[in-house]
Amino acid sequence: MAVKIKLKRLGKIRSPHYRIVVADSRTRRDGRAIEEIGKYHPTYNPSVIEVDAERVAYWLGVGAQPTEPVLAILKKTGDWQKFKGEPAPAPLLQQAEKSARPSFEALGGDDEGKGEAITQKKKAEKKDEAAAESASTEA
Repeated sequence: MAVKIKLKRLGKIRSPHYRIVVADSRTRRDGRAIEEIGKYHPTYNPSVIEVDAERVAYWLGVGAQPTEPVLAILKKTGDWQKFKGEPAPAPLLQQAEKSARPSFEALGGDDEGKGEAITQKKKAEKKDEAAAESASTEA
C-alpha cells in the first residue's frame, strides 16, 4: 500500500484550513486518513504551521511520500532537512503577542466635563436675522 503525506482541506469557501494527514494514496483529498500529524492555516497572518516532528520522522522513515505542498511545509519547518541530514533552515517568523489597548485612565483621561457643546440651529439664526432686519427697517 502506497502511503502519502498530504493536505486535507477543511473550512468554508474562501476560508481554507488544512490538516496534514497520512493517508493511502488512493483515497480522495478529504477522505479517510490514517493519522493527523499537523495543521496549516494559510489565511492567518503569519500563516500557522503546526507539525508533529516525531510522527513526520516516523512516517518518512517507513516510506511515506509527501505531496508537493506538504514537502514545502516540511522544508519550512526543517523536518525535511532533518530527515535528509541537511543543515536546518532559518527559524520561522513567530506571531508577536498583541498588546492590549491602553485604558482611558492610563492615557490621562479625566472624568470632569469640559462644558456643554451647544450648536445654534440654523432656523433660529434665520429668525434672528429676519427679526433684526425688520427692526432696522422700522426704525
